Amino acid sequence: MTEPLRLGIAGLGTVGAGVVKIVRQKANLLATRTGRPVVITAVSARSRDKDRGVNLSQYAWEDDPVALAKRDDVDVFVELMGGADGPAKAATEAAIAAGKDVVTANKAMLAIHGQELAEAAEAAGRVIRFEAAVAGGIPVIKALTEGLVGNQVERVMGVMNGTCNYILTRMENAGLPYDEVFEEANQLGYLEADPTLDVGGIDAAHKLALLASVAYGTKVAFDTVEIEGIERITIEDIEQAADMGYRIKLLGVAQMTGRGLEQRMAPCLVPASSPLGQLEGGTNMVVLEGDHVGQIVLRGAGAGEGPTASAVMSDVLDIARDIRVPTFGQPATTLSVVKPAKSAAPAPYYLRMMLHDKPGALAKIATALGEAGVSVDRMRQYGHEESKAPVLIVTHKTTRDALDCAIHSFAATGVLASDPVAIRIETV
Repeated sequence: MTEPLRLGIAGLGTVGAGVVKIVRQKANLLATRTGRPVVITAVSARSRDKDRGVNLSQYAWEDDPVALAKRDDVDVFVELMGGADGPAKAATEAAIAAGKDVVTANKAMLAIHGQELAEAAEAAGRVIRFEAAVAGGIPVIKALTEGLVGNQVERVMGVMNGTCNYILTRMENAGLPYDEVFEEANQLGYLEADPTLDVGGIDAAHKLALLASVAYGTKVAFDTVEIEGIERITIEDIEQAADMGYRIKLLGVAQMTGRGLEQRMAPCLVPASSPLGQLEGGTNMVVLEGDHVGQIVLRGAGAGEGPTASAVMSDVLDIARDIRVPTFGQPATTLSVVKPAKSAAPAPYYLRMMLHDKPGALAKIATALGEAGVSVDRMRQYGHEESKAPVLIVTHKTTRDALDCAIHSFAATGVLASDPVAIRIETV
């Protein structure tokens, strides 16, 4: 009989419990599909006594995940603890040193330490797999490293944080302000312990950096991602965008240009009729564009027990089948150093500001835009608020540098009653 593949699972939260359930409930199916049994031999978590909805009594218990990673009866270390450093990183390093393969859902750890961990694993003849770290149940890593490997990737784009998408669509559908929906999401348990990881765009930027590395053969460069969260988006922005046929999404975009690698995670306006524009609730979507295949759209659950555990198991089963792909799609030592580039491609922009209601205010703003070389496509002035007037401007295609120059010059006009908000309108 073929030897079983033995798993050690560190982290028994929602995803870890989900993995245990799949291994227990689908044992025959997994063995049939891989040609060998897949079993759990040991587990580790912060508390032994917590009710996780699954019986763990048949597995050895380790209080220390590093000890779990070193066990002789573990072939694959499944890291589901989270955190860029601390126990997760220490246990992953210990597993590699002990000759184990690693499956992880830890986007933060790989975004910060992925290069060194990948090099260590590959030097030891081991693999690190991380399908579950990006977009939950969507098999986007496999799409890039296997299905689209014959393509030169022209652009990676997507909505990669379900919490932000929930907040933005909930604001639109219910007509509620950001603060109220934020608190609702928090009460529902959708937000990270540190909410800025979600609404500040950091969680999604971790994922974008990993996708960019795989897509373009570069070392992960999270520190070069331009990041802007959704905290400044108002219900007025959402309503006005809808009035013009757009929806607002926290959108990640990565593309290689002649100047270097562009990586940005920021709110954008997308056409309401586009696949991204129709995305509702906590669902994720990743759009991949290849020179031969054209545009591929992958849509699905971006989080949750079932979808994320499914992604973990896809990596486990590849290892069971002895399918061994380098961490980032090619040997880690061949990944190139990123030359970061800010987006220079012209695009139209949505610009919102509050002006003091006095003669000539709007003309001064239009003049500042013109002097910066920014052409106005549409301009609307909404109902007055006491002595202030909200103004919405949509520009023709322009560069962000030109727009920033105009915004900087607005301060000298003396007519601004609030800081302007500028949102790129993305072609999808």
